[in-house]
Amino acid sequence: MSTATIFQIHLVLGYVPWLLLFGSYGWPWLKSMDQVEAQRVIATLHSFRFFGLVFLIPGVVGPNLPAGFASFAAYFDFATGLLAMLALLTVRIRPLFWLFVVAFNLVGAVDILVDYYHGNQLGLAPLAGELGAVYAIPIIYVPLLMITHVAAFYLMVRSRGSQPALQRDVAVSR
Repeated sequence: MSTATIFQIHLVLGYVPWLLLFGSYGWPWLKSMDQVEAQRVIATLHSFRFFGLVFLIPGVVGPNLPAGFASFAAYFDFATGLLAMLALLTVRIRPLFWLFVVAFNLVGAVDILVDYYHGNQLGLAPLAGELGAVYAIPIIYVPLLMITHVAAFYLMVRSRGSQPALQRDVAVSR
């Protein structure tokens, strides 16, 4: 089996165990929480995305990893992590908290989608070995991140009563 085929299988199958785990345990737990607490849990997970800067460290990734892929992935992960941390730090200032929750989810989801696109356009699959030690990030960590972005967006628009939590918290703080 080629490197490209193995990498593509890993990318797809990386979602299966996370979806099973999230569906059985994570989603019921998040849905049972207050909206703010659920978003804090998701933000805490995403606050570790500063780790994406590792894509820029020679020796951790191979020299033939496409630079366009590595730098975009690294800096957008870093930005997402910082925005998630800002959400956590501003939880008592609800309008600011919700601004950062929306921001880190938008930036983070765009990062993942564009990374998939860039990886495909740049022919990353045959070069998967150039990911070196960070090979596990797109296979193990990224699926959970994407699943939680989808969950966060759903929770933001889900209504409790007549208004989604985001609108309710902003209206209450005025």
